[in-house]
Amino acid sequence: MVNFSGAAIGAVTAATAAAERQRMYEEEEQMTRYSDDELQNDWKFKIVRAYRAVFAKPEAFKKLLSEEERAGWILLEKLDNSRVRFKRRRSGQANDAQLISEGIDPYRTQYGTSQMVIVLVIAIIGIIFVFGFMAFIIFLNLRSPGY
Repeated sequence: MVNFSGAAIGAVTAATAAAERQRMYEEEEQMTRYSDDELQNDWKFKIVRAYRAVFAKPEAFKKLLSEEERAGWILLEKLDNSRVRFKRRRSGQANDAQLISEGIDPYRTQYGTSQMVIVLVIAIIGIIFVFGFMAFIIFLNLRSPGY
């Protein structure tokens, strides 16, 4: 039987996640086809990413489109349920200060909970579990009669 340590499992998980990010980046680069008009007429482009497949839910996708539209972004394509590509003219920057004062980030590329927050929550839960388990073992040892 093969016994993997937590560090080995963590390293494999990190390598898998890095490979998936690289695959998605390459896919985005290959899928990007801008017309001469877009390249010569001052368009800006961005991809909004979500950590989970939140854009599979129509209400979340509509909310994203509504928020981006307020900043002048136009939907180009939905790459998948966690990535959406937009464009806008550089002249759209004229309203950025107003949008920012209203709490809207016209340059956001992350939607919803970030991956770092999720990792931190999982780490905290893991630490609580480990300390709880240790306390339980100590409690059992204190209750059991000695030899």
